[in-house]
Amino acid sequence: MDRIELELYLNNLLESARFKDYCPNGLQVEGRRRVEKIATGVTASLAFLEAALEWGADAVLVHHGYFWKNEAPQITGRKYRRLHTLLANDLNLFAYHLPLDSHPEFGNNAQLGAKLGWIGEKRFGEQDLGWMTTLPMPITLAHFSAQVEQTLGRVPLALGDPDWELRHVAWCTGAAQSFFDAAIDAGADVFLTGEISEQTTHTAAESGVAFLAAGHHATERFGVQALGAHLSEAFDIEHLFIDIHNPV
Repeated sequence: MDRIELELYLNNLLESARFKDYCPNGLQVEGRRRVEKIATGVTASLAFLEAALEWGADAVLVHHGYFWKNEAPQITGRKYRRLHTLLANDLNLFAYHLPLDSHPEFGNNAQLGAKLGWIGEKRFGEQDLGWMTTLPMPITLAHFSAQVEQTLGRVPLALGDPDWELRHVAWCTGAAQSFFDAAIDAGADVFLTGEISEQTTHTAAESGVAFLAAGHHATERFGVQALGAHLSEAFDIEHLFIDIHNPV
């Protein structure tokens, strides 16, 4: 597939232009014009790039790319090694941050919800990034945490009484702990995200709303996989998801 056609397709599919984001979305580093093999991953770390090159990728597609707001502009150290690896190997880097969180089918929130058997019924929070659903039957926080652990393969940090009954579930993948208040205001009994802040403990205790931190990386593995699988099916591109372990 032509690289330019691929970028236009992804930009349109993910509606990247409508998001106010912390980084550029789309093609971040230009490589070869023809794309036949695409590797997907959560973050464009050096280890990920090396694994993609070993597989023979023409392009990589990630959720966390480069050129974040307020980062130092100098191309030195780790930034130099990453960019040199891309440029020296003519490897394209595509990155989509908030557009990939938000997409109703291939987004991180949509895919995490699907893995857990939830159907998003409404949105909340900044740029409508948070998702909510109502469970058919109440479950305890202990049961809810066990379900998340089984799905993600890691034990989440849960705040709240294990016996609390939950019905209204809110979630937003990654570092969305700042959405906790908005989830509470939206009527949630529990909010699931990737990370946690110091004040989150007090908010949960004082509001009576449970909170789960299930891992930034762990909650954001599914969107980019689904998007890569879609590209493979739609355009006959070879696809490989490369999961570089991250305990965060």
